Amino acid sequence: MTDPSPAAVPPSTVPIAWPAEWPAEVRRIADATNDALAAVAARDPIAFDDAVELLGRSDTAQAGHVHAEMVRTLLEEVHSDGLTGENVQEVLGRTVRGADWLPNLDIAGFVEVLTGALGVADVDEQARRKPRPAHALLVVADLLAVRRGRAETYLRRALAEVHRAETIEMP
Repeated sequence: MTDPSPAAVPPSTVPIAWPAEWPAEVRRIADATNDALAAVAARDPIAFDDAVELLGRSDTAQAGHVHAEMVRTLLEEVHSDGLTGENVQEVLGRTVRGADWLPNLDIAGFVEVLTGALGVADVDEQARRKPRPAHALLVVADLLAVRRGRAETYLRRALAEVHRAETIEMP
């Protein structure tokens, strides 16, 4: 039986040069995210754990916003005719099956990532022990494979949107 998950687009082997005007923290998040997504494509648990650990030492709230924006954008593009509960269930199933090479990931983490990115989660931030970057990155990797998109493209878009949202003046 073959794996029903789509083939991942191989990551670029050319190092990415992020814009010099980006703050160092943003570049660290971008590098760690890109490294983690490359590790998922290669199914390299050591490289993946290293990248997730780097994200854990960064601004976890900002990294979480970036990953949520990537998930949201990819869901909108993959399901441009409208997202249904069945679609979310398919993403969840594919992601869980595709993460079989990584131990210690719970399904609740994937559900939290998907509902959080869609803005339907009622998660008490204090009740959560830690952010779930590993889960978010695996969801992003699954959606990138379906979309056949480049991680760098969606990472740049997400960072631009997070920056825009942080700098917009609320009335």
